[in-house]
Amino acid sequence: MNSLKGYFLIGMALLSQIGSAQVSNELTLYRKDFKNISGKNTVSVTSYEKEGTHYVFAGGAGNIDVYSLNKEGQLNPISNHELYKKKGPARGMVADNINGTDFLFVANKHGNVIETFKILDSGSLKRVSLVEDTEETHLGTAITLQVVHMKQSSFLFVGGLENTPGLSCFKIEDDGKLTHVQSMKDDENIHTDGIIGMFIHQIKGKTFLYTGGFQDNGVSSFRVYENGTFKNINNISDNTTDRYLTGAYPVTGVTLGNNKYVVVGHRHHKYYDATTNFIKRKDFTYHGDGVSVFKVNKKGALVSHFVLKDDENTKLSGQTRIEVVSTNATEAVLAVGTRDDASIQLVKLNEEGILSPINYLETGFSIYYGLRSHRIDNQDFLIAGSNQFDMNKVVSYNISPKINREGQVLRHIVNLKYKADATKEQANEAEMAFENLKNEISEIQSLEWGINDSEEGATKGFTHTFTLTFSNEHGREIYLFHKAHLDLVSKIGPIIEDVLVMDYWTTIE
Repeated sequence: MNSLKGYFLIGMALLSQIGSAQVSNELTLYRKDFKNISGKNTVSVTSYEKEGTHYVFAGGAGNIDVYSLNKEGQLNPISNHELYKKKGPARGMVADNINGTDFLFVANKHGNVIETFKILDSGSLKRVSLVEDTEETHLGTAITLQVVHMKQSSFLFVGGLENTPGLSCFKIEDDGKLTHVQSMKDDENIHTDGIIGMFIHQIKGKTFLYTGGFQDNGVSSFRVYENGTFKNINNISDNTTDRYLTGAYPVTGVTLGNNKYVVVGHRHHKYYDATTNFIKRKDFTYHGDGVSVFKVNKKGALVSHFVLKDDENTKLSGQTRIEVVSTNATEAVLAVGTRDDASIQLVKLNEEGILSPINYLETGFSIYYGLRSHRIDNQDFLIAGSNQFDMNKVVSYNISPKINREGQVLRHIVNLKYKADATKEQANEAEMAFENLKNEISEIQSLEWGINDSEEGATKGFTHTFTLTFSNEHGREIYLFHKAHLDLVSKIGPIIEDVLVMDYWTTIE
């Protein structure tokens, strides 16, 4: 018992030192839970702690779903709320406290409005404000929101896309209503055409805002003043040497020691249909995928610093979200969500501003803006969603030291109990569909199944067992969220009374 206790204490110490080089190099992701959403898809995900309870908000097309998140990473549905005109999808969601009141701010992309919801004690939402687009506010196709707290007031910055690109600032009143302060229309100099990421740094009492321009392939710096007005500081465009900014997408930042960094990812324009008019500048050159690091100088301007280039050992194709997982004095752990690699890549940023890969998990679904880092009791979680209309899920992961699975395979066992009124033909069809998964999903190493033959009386009514084998965690994730598996679940669900699923790792003889 003393030995077990010792191992437990050592493990807890490792988790508490997540920033050390040895521990961060061993980190990886483990799925903890997933839940259905009521929206058509999940585009944005954010989280918030209110009076000791942790909430997750998943914004899709038409509405927002609310869940609680416990310290085991389990998601529990609370409520769902309709967006203005049932439009959306909800983008750029951000929750914050404004003078004692908790609010969720939502960019309703195709509703061309910014919605403010009060977060109630239960975690549910109540709409308290609605700001519609005008010719001067650039809220059409609104995508990204950033709250900026100044000494006397708080402000909401809004970035848009497509028809009315630009950057706007609104003062947040105590009741959640928004008062327009300033808007800056996109031009040939600044990078605000398609602001899909923003971040704030404080430098010697001054506030600076950084934006990525998806359509104009670059990043911009802005000084924000106490009254919410702002001015452009500097702008950096894409090139093929010390920055990768074609389709600049997620933007975040980290302070390490005396250094401040802005980290920018991109979903390159090559990943979009060239026959459409969505991409405005057609003369781009694909020079690979990479995450760009910029150092912030004393004047708040960005300086090109480092690029982590994608290779056969990383999953960085089509980055759509970068979340800071944890930081200490010398390094930060970040999570990069990718739409085209359908993965979450963990990376480490050291004090010198150098990014290096840690581990990744192939999620089995494309991540499209829906990735959020959240901490509960020193345990780090990621909550993810997708733009896939056939998925309709929100998923939670914890970030822990990697378990050595060398020489092992994963068995995934599914036990089924059919409803009393299920016909033999329906059962046969379900069996064939399940068996056919191995033809649809290449990650399934083997699949076998059978009908119960036990006479011990302990089967609890379960009659069919399916055993699938995977070589690693990636295969299980790809299977779980694969269209063929989701279609199977939807098809046989009406005739299933109960299901029992268990997984275990075993050593290959």
